Amino acid sequence: MAVETRVKDNRKDGPGGSGGQESTGGLWDSVKKAAFVIGSGILFLAAFGNSLTWHLQRFWGASGDFWQDLWTKLYVAFGGHNAALFYFGTMFVPTLTFWGLNALLLVVDTTGKPSFIARYRIQLDKNNPVDPVKLRQALRCVTVNQLFISGPIVVAVYHLMSLRGDPCGPELPTFHRALAELAFFSLVEEIMFYYSHRLFHHPHLYKRFHKQHHEWTAPIGVVATYAHPLEHVLSNLLPVVIGPVILGSHVSTTCMWYCVALISTTISHCGYHLPFLPSPEFHDFHHLRFNQCYGVFGVLDRLHGTDDKFRQSKQYERHVLLTSLTPLNQSIPDTPKKAL
Repeated sequence: MAVETRVKDNRKDGPGGSGGQESTGGLWDSVKKAAFVIGSGILFLAAFGNSLTWHLQRFWGASGDFWQDLWTKLYVAFGGHNAALFYFGTMFVPTLTFWGLNALLLVVDTTGKPSFIARYRIQLDKNNPVDPVKLRQALRCVTVNQLFISGPIVVAVYHLMSLRGDPCGPELPTFHRALAELAFFSLVEEIMFYYSHRLFHHPHLYKRFHKQHHEWTAPIGVVATYAHPLEHVLSNLLPVVIGPVILGSHVSTTCMWYCVALISTTISHCGYHLPFLPSPEFHDFHHLRFNQCYGVFGVLDRLHGTDDKFRQSKQYERHVLLTSLTPLNQSIPDTPKKAL
């Protein structure tokens, strides 16, 4: 009972509890530290980029003609309708990727089968099976967000990118350029998502906007984009779309990035720590405790100290790549509760 009461108190506090009050000066100092650390990271990437990518470049060079030929056929098939080609690559393909992955996860969420996957559930006592009423509400919200918010944003992105040139050119970008752009997109997303997400945890904004997303204290994959429209724009979409706009990226790189971002956020919310997939323990802990683990990679959380409770938890011990078939909640079990 003592443990349950403590967890409930943390949730009641939410973003307005002891962990949610932050001084403006302290946050500004943290921002300056973040700029220094990330700037140093960019210099490191630039200095060692050639040696890190040499072997991958050889593979790309061997298969580059194959990808270029595929792209040329697709480019010709659209017959110069570049807007349609852009929307195909940035709307249809990422949406198909999102729903294809989540369809598989929803089978497990709603039926508990196959049990081989269900046994990797992080919060074992939750979503077993998922509440159908909550699920229908989430599916409606996600669909509305995609159709009426994500769609128009992508249209705006196309027109912005077209001002700088043709984002659907006949030549694919080089391997080095594509890799550098993906690295840049990741940095931009980490910075923008961390600070916008943390802003939405301010008590006033949380109650009006972000609380909707946190209705799921044990998230599932599809709720990755279950959010208030304002949050969906500022915290879900802008951190992802702004990178390609800044660089004027080719639609192929943009398409790849959108798919990676959707797969990443789906895994972070899926509620299953599956073998050989990135660990979702970090963001799952955020949904459980509210005032920890705001970022994507955890770099800014470590810098700002917003992962201190997470690093003292069993979830942190499990926050590794699972390379065996034994669920981590078995190999690293929770500490037994003390008898009252």
